[in-house]
Amino acid sequence: MKKNSGFTLLELVLTVTMISVVMAIAIPSMSTFNQNDRLVTNINTIIGHLAYARSEAVKRSQQVSICVSNDAATCTGGNNWEDGWIIYIDADGSNTFDASEEVLRAQQALNTSQTLTPTTFASQVTYDYRGFATSTGSFQLCDNRSGPYGKTISISNTGRVRLQDGSAC
Repeated sequence: MKKNSGFTLLELVLTVTMISVVMAIAIPSMSTFNQNDRLVTNINTIIGHLAYARSEAVKRSQQVSICVSNDAATCTGGNNWEDGWIIYIDADGSNTFDASEEVLRAQQALNTSQTLTPTTFASQVTYDYRGFATSTGSFQLCDNRSGPYGKTISISNTGRVRLQDGSAC
């Protein structure tokens, strides 16, 4: 006699029910994980660009600036850092971008649900030939959640960058 193999209806229903319960628990936490991951990715991009600008200022012995740019080619001014920015060599030391100055890097806009708010800097961060920041301040990166989910970057007068997690948004 041949034995039949397979699942009974009861076994199938129980398996589908258990998978449904696990998915109901996992999906909301996955959404939070994705939001946190986007914040970490963008804050690391900002820190990387600040470090790059500082190192280029020292390497080239020239003033290097980062300014708000929504077209990745010119400084557009304003406080909307989430629109993007460019890093350029301020060869004449005028603290303004001229068409003759070299753009080293450009960053496109951040995720639309995130805001990058400066506390002191308006539309530009500048490093001198020693790697010192010409002004101090901080940026706060938040998404559409409220509470202690934000991240803050502080720039000291020596040009060093410090990251603080858990800032209130």
